[in-house]
Amino acid sequence: MPFKLGTRTIQLDTPFTHNDIQYPANWIRLSTEEDKDAIGLTWEADAVRADDRFYWDGNINNPKALEDKEESDENGNPLYVKVLGVVDGKPAMVDSIERLVTKGLKSNFIAQIKTTAGSILAQTDWMVIRKAERNVDIPSSVATYRASVVAKATELETAIAAVTTVEQLIALDISFPSEVV
Repeated sequence: MPFKLGTRTIQLDTPFTHNDIQYPANWIRLSTEEDKDAIGLTWEADAVRADDRFYWDGNINNPKALEDKEESDENGNPLYVKVLGVVDGKPAMVDSIERLVTKGLKSNFIAQIKTTAGSILAQTDWMVIRKAERNVDIPSSVATYRASVVAKATELETAIAAVTTVEQLIALDISFPSEVV
């Protein structure tokens, strides 16, 4: 928690000099508000860092891209994913036929929803396999829960695809139904 003295920043527990007077490291802790006011020392709150999942460098003015972007070089020529190939009889990295794409927040969040839903469903997948292999019924509470997970994943993917701003994405409640007992 920094303090300002004119244009200077003074850190807590740091000695400083002001108007030819040397102040010890503990002066800010021990001084009264009146003492601090008398020399013009003010407290400055630390800047709040924006969520790095949505903003570059925690800067609210630098949001990450929502949409995927096909990359190109400085001349506007498309870039391609590099793969191991052969050039002049030697192994070398060469362009594939796949365009190089930087994934946006929407694609990344939808992929995370799919992963989360898959992880949740994996816990009861054995019951589905048991049903297919041996015709053992899946408990209705499990079937209902699995259906709610799939429905929630579909709902979230649709909601994510529909956002047009980072703020809308942040506002989404990306949570799944509680585990069935």
